[in-house]
Amino acid sequence: MKKIIIFLSALLAAFSFDFSAYASELNLSAQAAVLICVNNGEVLYSRNGDKQLSMASTTKIMTSLLALEYPEPYKEITVTDEMVRVEGTSMGLKAGDSVSLRELVYGMLLQSGNDAANTVACVIGGNIENFAAMMNERAKQIGMDNTNFVTPSGLDDENHYSTAYDMALLACECMRNPEFAFICSQKRASLTYGNPPYLRTLTNHNKLLQMYKHSVGIKTGFTKKSGRCLVSAAEKDGITLVAVTLRAPDDWNDHIALFEYGFSKCRGTEYTCDLSGVKLSVAGGVKQLISVTASDTVSWLSDGGVTVSVRLKPFVYAPVKAGDIVGKAVFSSDGRIISEVFVHAAENSDVKPAPAEESKTEKNLFEKLFDGLKEFFNVSEVK
Repeated sequence: MKKIIIFLSALLAAFSFDFSAYASELNLSAQAAVLICVNNGEVLYSRNGDKQLSMASTTKIMTSLLALEYPEPYKEITVTDEMVRVEGTSMGLKAGDSVSLRELVYGMLLQSGNDAANTVACVIGGNIENFAAMMNERAKQIGMDNTNFVTPSGLDDENHYSTAYDMALLACECMRNPEFAFICSQKRASLTYGNPPYLRTLTNHNKLLQMYKHSVGIKTGFTKKSGRCLVSAAEKDGITLVAVTLRAPDDWNDHIALFEYGFSKCRGTEYTCDLSGVKLSVAGGVKQLISVTASDTVSWLSDGGVTVSVRLKPFVYAPVKAGDIVGKAVFSSDGRIISEVFVHAAENSDVKPAPAEESKTEKNLFEKLFDGLKEFFNVSEVK
């Protein structure tokens, strides 16, 4: 692939946040809360962000991430009694049921199934204890320094805790996983599992998906000890925000207030890919070089600017029509890909016809050869 590198940079206005002054204005119900911009990792708001608290079923965010990162997410599992021997919310699994890891993720993120979480733990870790160790190892990789996982479901345990900031880091990591981001954004899903498998519909417990038009996930949680816990994400104009509240009696409104505040401070800069000077070779075309154009623009918040790498085919064969895909533009920020858009041909190039004189020359040569053969074989009979 021929690479044409185009560098675009943009200086964004510096933001200054007076968190303490805005805390009283937000008037949140949460004991602990954090708001992070996923695009650049900046903390936009924090209240008791590093206070260790139990986090209930938002624990299943980590369990779901590990399930989706497993090499065989579509692996079919036969459920055992040990896997589903757990109290609390359920996706309706029974011993003997056939279900995949991916379906278990739906069961956790939508239905908040403790049976789904336990099943994932037993399949991937062999048992709850081993899986908890895997959860804690993944937490270290993410930077969740004030977190300790004991259960895959979030059932209460005095040694099972996290912080609003750590859970926000986890949510940012998960929203970069396309499969996770898709599943947690679904208001409902139809799945086929059981013994024998049959079609069921799961409904998402996250009411913020109905209440707030920019909401795109992630997960609710509640126990008597933990109170109401919520980890959520919202997208608007290319900006993705993650909000976390722990022990928040009015969590839905807390999150809407956090998002409205965040979006008022973070506005995306629109980046375009100028390909006006780029030409693509066409083999056998009337036009040997054609213009190209990017299919879309990208909105992004980034203090360091955005780099665009345009990757075109070395050449294309005629005929070419305007709109044909001939490559892609890869938008990156701080070395991380943030978006990819198609590059299209901007004009037509029909097949170039063979010149008339070349056709005549080729015909004459053939005729001469044919006449020579006729003369060779047309020998007069000797008498």
